[in-house]
Amino acid sequence: MSAPFRVALSGDFRKADGSAVFPDFDLKPLQEAPGVEIAYLGNANPLRSSDLEHFDALILLAHRFAPESAPKSGRLSIIARFGVGYDTVDVPACTAADIALAITTDGVRRPVAVSIMTFILALTGRLMAKDRLARQGPSGFPARGEHMGTGLVGRVLGSIGIGNIGAELFRLARPFDMKFIAHDPYADTKLAAELGVELVGLDEVFARADIVTVNCPLTAETRQLVNAERLALMKRSAFFINTARGPIVDQKALTDVLANRRIAGAALDVFEQEPTDPADPLFALDNVIVTPHALCWTDQCFAGNGAADVRAVLDIQHGQIPRGVVNRAVLEKPNFRRKLEEYRRQSAD
Repeated sequence: MSAPFRVALSGDFRKADGSAVFPDFDLKPLQEAPGVEIAYLGNANPLRSSDLEHFDALILLAHRFAPESAPKSGRLSIIARFGVGYDTVDVPACTAADIALAITTDGVRRPVAVSIMTFILALTGRLMAKDRLARQGPSGFPARGEHMGTGLVGRVLGSIGIGNIGAELFRLARPFDMKFIAHDPYADTKLAAELGVELVGLDEVFARADIVTVNCPLTAETRQLVNAERLALMKRSAFFINTARGPIVDQKALTDVLANRRIAGAALDVFEQEPTDPADPLFALDNVIVTPHALCWTDQCFAGNGAADVRAVLDIQHGQIPRGVVNRAVLEKPNFRRKLEEYRRQSAD
């Protein structure tokens, strides 16, 4: 009889009382899959290699996978990250240990793009200011004319990145009759043309766009990509949105331009420090909308992320290459290919 295919879930998927943090994450397909065993890890962060020695797969929420997390047995074959950000995972360490890292591109594509559109509409419609006016009653209503919104027809929507989420944003924005520009050194030029997106230099996005959105991963190259110099290129009437990762932006520089009304406003779902410091000067400003890295959190988003992770794990169990593998180089490594072949043999038994 073949050994069971063992799947670990990081401990942060469970509350202290043992209940699920995200009930919309449906584990039934794994629980009912023949030959699969599931176990939860503890809350060590970064993960400990000793806790992962006897697992084939890991579904990872927010805990870190560091170089020292790689189990020495070589059995672990996939880390299925719950989401698309993978800055908490040491990718070179995964590749060196013959572990594929997969992300849930399908699960977050639409929910995050919808979140960006939510921010766009809230900023340009002056939603937060008008909410405050309505709550003031007779003293607030006369000030409505001081908070005129910005129409979207003909405005320039600029994206830093035109990958999975950036492309979906442009699809959603089509009915608003905006002009589209983007910067992405890895852009699919055919896709950009199909979406009606003009590919431009990075500085040009900041200089031309009426709304600048960040839709790129956090890497060594993108850390503080949005700095004081680039923010200074923006129009005074422009808005800035970040739903990607906080460290892509120099938050102090952004706070300065907002405080000095150098741009019209910003909306942030991510920050340099998370959880945030309530005393951060950013939160004293009235021209920024903030959410706690959770704007895209919906039942559909989490169901989609969970389903994508489950599919990735079951693909590996059957010796197949899953979608969304980040470290593609691992797919050609002899030891990884050997593991896939052994899984294929076991699944056929």
